[in-house]
Amino acid sequence: MGVDEENYYGKHGTPQKYDPTFKGPIHDRGCTDIICCILLLIAILGYVIVGVVAWTHGDPRKVIYPTDSRGQFCGQLGTPNENKPFLFYFNIMKCASPLVLLEFQCPTKQICVNKCPDRYLTYLKVRTQLTKDFEYYKQFCVPEFNNQQKSVPEVLRDGDCPAMITPSKPLARRCLPAINTKKGVIMVGNETTFDDGWGQTKRNVTELVEGAKKANVVLEARQLAMKIFEDYTVSWYWIIIGLVIALVISFIFIVLLRFLAGIMIWVMIVLVILVLGYGIFHCYMEYARLKGEAGSDVSLKDLGFQTDLHVYLHLKQTWLAFMIILCITEVIIILLLIFLRKRILIAIALIKEASRAVGHIMMSLVFPLCTFFLVCLCIAYWASTAVFLSTSNEAVYKVFNESNCDYAGQTCIPETFNMTNITKQCPDARCLFAFYGGETAYHKYLIVFQIYNAFMFFWLANFVIALGQVTLAGAFASYYWAFKKPDDMPAFPLFSSFGRALRYHTGSLAFGSLILAIVQIIRVLLEYLDHRLKAAENKFAKFLLTCLKCCFWCLEKFIKFLNRNAYIMIAIYGTNFCTSAKNAFFLLMRNIIRVAVLDKVTDFLLFLGKLLIVGSVGILAFFFFTQRIKLVQDTAPPLNYYWVPILTVIVGSYLIAHGFFSVYAMCVDTLFLCFLEDLERNDGSSEKPYFMSSDLKKLLNKTNKGHSDA
Repeated sequence: MGVDEENYYGKHGTPQKYDPTFKGPIHDRGCTDIICCILLLIAILGYVIVGVVAWTHGDPRKVIYPTDSRGQFCGQLGTPNENKPFLFYFNIMKCASPLVLLEFQCPTKQICVNKCPDRYLTYLKVRTQLTKDFEYYKQFCVPEFNNQQKSVPEVLRDGDCPAMITPSKPLARRCLPAINTKKGVIMVGNETTFDDGWGQTKRNVTELVEGAKKANVVLEARQLAMKIFEDYTVSWYWIIIGLVIALVISFIFIVLLRFLAGIMIWVMIVLVILVLGYGIFHCYMEYARLKGEAGSDVSLKDLGFQTDLHVYLHLKQTWLAFMIILCITEVIIILLLIFLRKRILIAIALIKEASRAVGHIMMSLVFPLCTFFLVCLCIAYWASTAVFLSTSNEAVYKVFNESNCDYAGQTCIPETFNMTNITKQCPDARCLFAFYGGETAYHKYLIVFQIYNAFMFFWLANFVIALGQVTLAGAFASYYWAFKKPDDMPAFPLFSSFGRALRYHTGSLAFGSLILAIVQIIRVLLEYLDHRLKAAENKFAKFLLTCLKCCFWCLEKFIKFLNRNAYIMIAIYGTNFCTSAKNAFFLLMRNIIRVAVLDKVTDFLLFLGKLLIVGSVGILAFFFFTQRIKLVQDTAPPLNYYWVPILTVIVGSYLIAHGFFSVYAMCVDTLFLCFLEDLERNDGSSEKPYFMSSDLKKLLNKTNKGHSDA
């Protein structure tokens, strides 16, 4: 593996020259993958610059508070909109565009009004019929509109007034169609169709409904959110008590694994064999019962495919097939147990040893909180930057005119337009709202900044997780390579490992997390393309996209597995990422059966632990918050939705259990790789003694010559 034969694996988990007195390690570790470390620092600097620029241009108030097409907040004191608290959309149907979700902007002109419309009217109708509704209609036109001599097409073309208004109600200070249902039919203002004001055919009100939904995609749940917040205010201390219970149970389960791991695994194996045996017996009894019954002798081939699956249960051949399948499965499992019994015993011994290691490095159970905190920081920075970037768009106004004009299509400022030379050279030119976006280089590359923001989030989050993994691996490796456990362990193994990881291996961690981030951002882009192609009829494109999504999903899982083991090798040897990944992969391939057995046994134990913790705490929370425990019935707080604290406790319990068991799983994986290295490197001689525990040495009939067993 690229390590000198004279080296032994000392108590700090690093290659060291053999010292028969074992008085102290001689470190041989240097910085790895320096280029990737420099790239990460440059990328972080760029990420900070993007964040600062986004925070300078963006305004997250646009997500919550309504603004008109000129960027003015409705109802803001000291502005012309001071007495106009509500936002009115000229064409609410344009809000159904999927871009609304990405840009938090609706691509139609918006003005602030003092109240929402309460009737159906079209501009064409109020102008041609000269009704008294015209004065009412004018309040929904742009404030500067006062030229009543303009024709209807000119007014609608210039965007001075909306083509129509519909009965609306304010929701989160936005005028949205007053939706109601009558006998299951969606209606707006007691109408199911409406005139769009452009002289076209009648349109269905569902178009208004769809636009209203997208216009307030974030704010539709405000009332629900307030009730949930109230539930949290009266139940937060009980939620904390539930999470503390989950914490205690998780800790007890980890401790008990040292004593009960073997029993739990063998009980599981016996139960699987018994269940399969009962299945064989049941199939035989059903087969015997159907003997002599009319129609039970029909073969599956003659019966063919039937939509009612119960028909097959009346055939002897069906139960015979089930019985054969179960018998084959039973025989395979028994044979595997016979031939793999030693490997199962090794897996159990490693799991017990992992429990001992965690017991000697108790700080490892708290360390995931540090990783969780850093990941939360990454999420917070990404989310805030994404919101600021999304709210950076501005209302863009351009010059529109009927006659030939050199300035047509150029951007303009409505407030100063009448004072420019454009109006002199082109008398009929108008400065009108065009779209939401921007003409600067910053606005043109907003989508690039959003992709960079997502990519950096994946890179930094993966880096933080990698840092946590290599820190834990280094600490647990120091336990394994301590000849006399725990006497030869360093005083603070976790902090020592954390310091080594940051000092020497930041570049390697950046390299591994970069590869994973690239795959993850490709998966995000594929999901975006899949969303865009949903309405397409190109079946080949859909099939190709599905294949690509599947391939990259598999690739991500493989890279995560490879990275995890590469980080363990980095923690042990201090080699660069590529060397560590190669050595870890071939080491595991040489011991593929042991890997499979240990992986499945560990997965079962962790699944059982999570099920036990989340299930028990969740059931307890359900009975408590639904006031079904008579002893504390009066203690449970009154709630709007009892599922709010229950789900919070369940999710929190899962995260706590996952945090504990992720440490345990990392410990098992680290000790396993150390164990494999120990077997390949050492022979039990005084020059190269085994570092494995006495239980493992007994299982493998190994002894250390010239040393007393640890």
